[in-house]
Amino acid sequence: MQDVVIVGGGMVGASLAVLLGEAKLNVTLLEARSFNVDWQANSIDARVSAITAASRALLASMDVWPGIIARRASAYTGMRVWDSEGSGEVVFSAADVGVAELGHIVENSAILAALYARLEALDHVQCIDNATIEALEPLATGRCVTLSDGRRFEANVVVAADGARSTLRQLAGIEVSSHDTGHCAIVTTVRHEHSHGRTAQQRFQPTGPLAFLPLVIDGDSRYSSIVWSADVAEAERLMALDDAEFSSRLASAFEHCLGAITSVEPRHSFALTQRHAQRYVEEGFALIGDAAHSIHPLAGQGVNLGLMDAAVLAEELAWAKQRGAPLHDLRILSRYSRRRRLDNTMMLTLMDAFRVGFASDIPLVRLARNLGMRGVNGTMPIKRFLARQALGERSDLPARIKAHL
Repeated sequence: MQDVVIVGGGMVGASLAVLLGEAKLNVTLLEARSFNVDWQANSIDARVSAITAASRALLASMDVWPGIIARRASAYTGMRVWDSEGSGEVVFSAADVGVAELGHIVENSAILAALYARLEALDHVQCIDNATIEALEPLATGRCVTLSDGRRFEANVVVAADGARSTLRQLAGIEVSSHDTGHCAIVTTVRHEHSHGRTAQQRFQPTGPLAFLPLVIDGDSRYSSIVWSADVAEAERLMALDDAEFSSRLASAFEHCLGAITSVEPRHSFALTQRHAQRYVEEGFALIGDAAHSIHPLAGQGVNLGLMDAAVLAEELAWAKQRGAPLHDLRILSRYSRRRRLDNTMMLTLMDAFRVGFASDIPLVRLARNLGMRGVNGTMPIKRFLARQALGERSDLPARIKAHL
């Protein structure tokens, strides 16, 4: 019997596998797709993540960050958020909080490639790809996962890291609270006329937020990854445009802040549904990442919340292993749930409030949000507090993250 079986080899599941493997727990990582990541320096992955300082510290502690930097990571030192329906804006800088950068924009494939390279060096982790889950059964001291080809994997703890539509979560019978935001996100990479100046920018529009996340490609700072959130009908219209029409609409929607859009990569669109599992743990079973919670991408917090889940769960399991405590015990796993659920709930609630508040066309609501943004922008202590939150420096961080911040 293994100590832990992790189902889902994405960024969060693979990170948990590295953390547990370093702690010398015996781990099996099951992934439905291949572990071969096709990251190439001469192409740009449309899916990126805004990695906070806390997440960077975690990845550095795992000896994964050097592999990411060797591929590609774009630091940003400024953030600007403004309302299209008024004059309110908030501007942050790394200097406000005395740090070198506020975060990094990194292609998901670069993160995965670095994680998989690290996993290859860990003797206590076995990775099995093309694994389709068929069943989940309780055992006296854990759980058993059965694959579609009949193979069975027994472990003290089975962890679901298999995404927002988690098969394991469904097999465990854990319900989710969910609501369709009515929005789709369009993601792609664009090149624009002017340099972004290493500043992440987001414009709130009645139809949804539009974010330009700064990328530096071969020394050129005129690239950005965009996340354009819009209602379903508008998203369908935008996806149907040819590249020239889309580029023109995009530049206009962004108030030509970076000049004309000179090129655009293939676009991708996906529906935005917010979900939160009614519970994170059961005896011998735990949910992490999108399997536990999925969030609107407007603040780029999704993967960061998942990485914090992985770090806290790994810390709790490693402590239990050192003490000789039974890993499957609900009291052990509940410590992870208690440490993570409040933070995740607060972030989901905050992002939903932002989404609803900035979509409102009620004059008093517009006035209140613009006055609020101007007030925040003019009050340095509040700006510093919010910048620290954006860095991921919230309470109850795992010890290894604190040591690398």
